[in-house]
Amino acid sequence: MTQAKKIILGLVVLVIIMISTSFNTIINFITDYKWFEEVGFEKVFLTKLITELKIGIPAFILITVFVYLYLYSVKKEYYKKVSVVYRAVPEKIINQIILLVSVFTGFISSISLSGNLWFDILKFINSTDFNISDPIFGKDISFYIFKYPLFHKAYYMIISFIFLLAIITIIFCFIMITLRRPTLVETHVNDEIEIKIRRRHINLGNGKRLFEIVIKQLTIIGVIFFIIIGVGYFFKTYELLYSQRGVVYGAGYTDIKVVLLKYKVFMMLSFVSAVLLVVGIRKRKIRLALSGPVLMIIVSIIGNIGAIIVQNYIVSPDEISKERKYIEYNIEYTQNAYNLKNVEEREFSANESLTLEDIKKNDETISNIRINDYRPTKLVYNAKQGIRHYYRFKDVDIDRYYIDGKYTQVFLSARELDQTSINQDVLTFINKHLIYTHGYGIVLSPVNKVNAVGLPEMLIKNIPPITNVAKLEVKRPEIYFGELTDNYIIVDTKEKEFDYPKGETNAESVYEGKAGIKLNGLNKLLFAYKQKSLKMLLSGNITSESKIILNRNIHERVRKIMPFIEYDSDPYIVLNDGKLYWIMDGYTISSNYPYSEPLEDIDINYIRNSVKVVIDAYNGTTTYYLADENDPLVMTYAKIFPQLFTTMDKMPEGLRNHIRYPQTLFDIQSEVYRMYHMKDPRVFYNEEDKWDIAKEQYDVQEQQIESNYLLMKLPGEEREEFILSVPYTPKGKDNMTAIFIGRSDGENYGKLVIYKLPKSKNIYGPMQIENRIDSDPIISRDMTYWNQQGSRVIRGNLLIIPIENSLLYVEPIYIKSANENSLPEVKRVIVAYGDKIVMEPTLRESLEKIFGKESDMPKVDISVPNKLIERENINELIIRANNVFSSAQEAQRQGNWAEYGRLLKELERVLKRLSEINSKLSEKATVE
Repeated sequence: MTQAKKIILGLVVLVIIMISTSFNTIINFITDYKWFEEVGFEKVFLTKLITELKIGIPAFILITVFVYLYLYSVKKEYYKKVSVVYRAVPEKIINQIILLVSVFTGFISSISLSGNLWFDILKFINSTDFNISDPIFGKDISFYIFKYPLFHKAYYMIISFIFLLAIITIIFCFIMITLRRPTLVETHVNDEIEIKIRRRHINLGNGKRLFEIVIKQLTIIGVIFFIIIGVGYFFKTYELLYSQRGVVYGAGYTDIKVVLLKYKVFMMLSFVSAVLLVVGIRKRKIRLALSGPVLMIIVSIIGNIGAIIVQNYIVSPDEISKERKYIEYNIEYTQNAYNLKNVEEREFSANESLTLEDIKKNDETISNIRINDYRPTKLVYNAKQGIRHYYRFKDVDIDRYYIDGKYTQVFLSARELDQTSINQDVLTFINKHLIYTHGYGIVLSPVNKVNAVGLPEMLIKNIPPITNVAKLEVKRPEIYFGELTDNYIIVDTKEKEFDYPKGETNAESVYEGKAGIKLNGLNKLLFAYKQKSLKMLLSGNITSESKIILNRNIHERVRKIMPFIEYDSDPYIVLNDGKLYWIMDGYTISSNYPYSEPLEDIDINYIRNSVKVVIDAYNGTTTYYLADENDPLVMTYAKIFPQLFTTMDKMPEGLRNHIRYPQTLFDIQSEVYRMYHMKDPRVFYNEEDKWDIAKEQYDVQEQQIESNYLLMKLPGEEREEFILSVPYTPKGKDNMTAIFIGRSDGENYGKLVIYKLPKSKNIYGPMQIENRIDSDPIISRDMTYWNQQGSRVIRGNLLIIPIENSLLYVEPIYIKSANENSLPEVKRVIVAYGDKIVMEPTLRESLEKIFGKESDMPKVDISVPNKLIERENINELIIRANNVFSSAQEAQRQGNWAEYGRLLKELERVLKRLSEINSKLSEKATVE
């Protein structure tokens, strides 16, 4: 066999081995590419591959050539110094070993380099300036976000490569001396003593020379190592901006005055050590060679001791003075990193001057006060609207819609098909992937309305979805993409899909959407192998027109398309023009923002809500909208992946009306703002005005109050808007000190407002209201009674509603029977205002009890005779008496004796008032 044929045969064998060992990878690559092509992001998919090839191929060539030349030079030097006659392994074999080691090292190193650094390199190349410089070194923040991480990773990779090279050198030299043994030309055959002496002399000489070669090569590597260490300490100086030594996060007095100096000395000593190593080895003075590292150890010890002395004996006795400017840096850069720099501060007097006129004037705010809670609502949806065991409402979302011309806050949830609830014996390949393919419709209910038995009043319900509100009609109710759609499906098959249960039969349909990859030609074989499904390949129901739909779970879908964005765990469903869409918030994050305080449980210190992802629930069309073009991080991503992002002005208006300030971001900001609303370094240092997020009693447990979406008119604003709100209390206290607001509507989207309450008087905090509820004799008596009558009282979220310049507190009360399958029902609404606290069946009645009814207000038209006014009052009281009497009879029938007693007292009050008016009329008639 000729040499050319051997080479060709070797290449063929190599290709076969590569294909067989990488077969799964190749299949995954092809099928993934086809999926990315189907969803319209094939360039996003190829970006990684192309970049890795651009980095990996040159890196492979350079590293391979470098290692080859290096080892070849070691071999040549060895041959040069060890001049004896050899046998055994020829030089050609040694060269082949060098080539093999070089190629292997180049391959492993280039794979590691391109796999770990490709995205960092792209961020480096496409970095966007923050136009904010750090206060110590004066570098733009983009250096720390986009460039420093690359230097940091590359530095440790180079260190690892140097150690690898040192190990390869030692092993190679060992192989050289092991494989190649000297043989002597024996001229004195009978002189055995002379032969032994000469052989021993040559072996010792070879070993000595080999040792010299190893030492020389390790010296070269050592010099490079010390130079790299010096460069490393140069970059290490930037790590001081993330120091935790001082009173705040970031470089403090000791870091700048002592540690920074130590690092600069280390840099100098690293280069000196490299020189001393060379000189010491050449002069065969080990002490001189090691003096550099010894000096570095001494300087490190001195530096550490110095830092402790300075921190404890110079800084600590005068900490506020020494650390003042560093505290200012920490406050400023933390506020920048969490987008808290422009929080609008407003004073809120929290007086008690609210009148019935104010209540009427803020009717939209009042009518949107949430008396339902999302947790009981989820139970009701699943119990009343699940229809079948395989339907499930995973979550309840909160949003706002125009209903009958009124801006209304609502709960809504998607009815998804949960295949895990289907009997696995019934869930055959056909049922799992061809028939049970989608959920169906949504349920929607106002947050402020309940029906006669205290359950949410549903405006969209049933299957198919029905509604009396024209704008809420669901024209395309099928949900092929959602939070529970975990399996692939195949559509356009010979089998019809299950649509929804219909009497004794089932309604069926055929998918008419755009999603899916056709299973024609080779595709069927590829995806059958990908899904490890022989049935897909053999099934007669699947034709060349059939399509496979993959990655239907929206959480997995968005992460597969773009894994470098953090996504909110709570996407929400939106109804727009009769179609259903999911909206998911995406965040750009970093842990490299200088001086910014990291979150306690999460290693990040920078966050922006820069992306809004919209997923069509029917077609799966996924669109990434640029929500914050002022965020340099997302703009850098947009340069790297230009195919990915769409500007917000291209989002349909109907969807844009439903974007909201994300609760996850708001919760992070509200947590940080507890401390970082303080701008004065001295106040900050002493924590004089540190806040806590207020607590409440939910059910029977005390918990930190959740941020709540509310639809209300903010004080000083002209109209209602959708907001997020959370109250603060002073550290360790229960009285309220501020209310934090995030705005969601129109041009105010993303604006943050803090309403600061007076410090000169006590403003009731949520727990103080909860304690007043517990101590109110009537309310506590009724709750105790209900808890003892085979039922359980559940206290809902306590809502704090700013109206005009006053605060209104509202808490719904649920009653749940002891029956395990019973549902919590809203039976009472507690309202607190000032020193008044009442509990009535409805919010309106509670408000009337505090502020009075409109009929109780003085009449404006004084020309109306008093007798007529009194007659009107009599009529109203008669109607009220009849209503109360009917309610009392109903309470008696239900055995609700506490309610029955309360209503009898109310009836007694009404009858007494009727008697008083009648007496006055009789007196006037007598006088006349």
